[in-house]
Amino acid sequence: MIDELARADNAVAACADAPAWALSEHDLIAVLDATHRLQQRLAAVQLAAVREVDGRGTAVAQGASSTTAWLRHRLRLDVSAARRLVGLAASVDVAPPGVREALASAAVSVEQARVIADTAATVTASAGPEVADKAVGVLVEWARQFDPTLLRRLGARILDHVAPDLADAAAAAALAAEAARAARDRHVTISTQTDGRLRLSGTLDAESAALLRAVIDPLSAPTGPEDTRCAGQRRHDALADVCRLALRTGELPENGGDPAQIVVTTNYDGLTRQLGAGALDVGLRLTPDTVRRLACDAAVLPAVLGGAGQVLDVGRQRRLITGPLRRVLVLRDGGCAFPGCDRPARWCAAHHIRHWADGGPTSLDNAVLLCGHHHRHVHQSDWVIRLGDDGHPEFLPPAWLDPDQLPRRNHYHRRT
Repeated sequence: MIDELARADNAVAACADAPAWALSEHDLIAVLDATHRLQQRLAAVQLAAVREVDGRGTAVAQGASSTTAWLRHRLRLDVSAARRLVGLAASVDVAPPGVREALASAAVSVEQARVIADTAATVTASAGPEVADKAVGVLVEWARQFDPTLLRRLGARILDHVAPDLADAAAAAALAAEAARAARDRHVTISTQTDGRLRLSGTLDAESAALLRAVIDPLSAPTGPEDTRCAGQRRHDALADVCRLALRTGELPENGGDPAQIVVTTNYDGLTRQLGAGALDVGLRLTPDTVRRLACDAAVLPAVLGGAGQVLDVGRQRRLITGPLRRVLVLRDGGCAFPGCDRPARWCAAHHIRHWADGGPTSLDNAVLLCGHHHRHVHQSDWVIRLGDDGHPEFLPPAWLDPDQLPRRNHYHRRT
């Protein structure tokens, strides 16, 4: 074997110096096909060698902690590539012979071989080795037409083709096993970073994933041509909108004896002069713009302090646009009133047109519904909001966007 590989190595080395630009298109494609075929054949030889090294304990005998660690150092692979190589070698070794033969003859790629070996293991466990041999034959034929992703999807129902009498029972068993695995592996990790931000990671089961998609996908769609947020930022803001909606329901469990809510502490003089920063009850600092925007939300209690630190106001209820007033506001605006936004009312906060901190009253004539994105936008931009002669809100764009500053309205929610 060593002599044959050495000759193949020399032949490939000679090809490496040949100028590809001199080839015709037909020959260039033939070279691409030949190199791919050779790559698969060599992969079969390599996997057999890796399996033998692992079985003999060569890596441990040479002082490595595992075959993966040994391959990482020996072949200068990253650890994930080395782990995949060991895993694939093991799965191909126990798979029906047809998998190794297909890879050695270049009938399948390495990734297709991985899919076929995994499927064969599943079929063997549910229907026995004879049925698994039939499944391998069918999958090898399909591999001529389908990439690994489609092949895996087709392999999930392979028993429909090779053992239809067992397919339903096996599918039910596989589904139950998958559900048990999903229930076991479900988790969400919330890691606090040094600047107060949170990092989310986790794995959701199928039902929870469907719930998340159902609420996040429509909320993370662009709100219009002026929405410059990337997809990740839109999903972030959609998650925040879901949390705001949950807070507004008033149905969350109490936390330490108090309703679930955000408490923001700020200085009264700074708030009225639009200069005051704030702090959450967990100690994190907020910008003045954020404090003023949060003061619009009924799910946020502002704890306003005077110059000597005395409490002047803690969530003064008369400033909040709730109850009958909000219902009338919903009837008037129908949803987010910002031009071009189709967000429904349940995703919106009631915004004081003239800010509460500036002496603005809590009344229908001083309120407008805005979704989370546009609520932030109007607090951070030069858009002007006013009520038109018919009592409906209209928005004057900043001069840089429209020099004439012609008023704009939202037509998505207008009632006939």
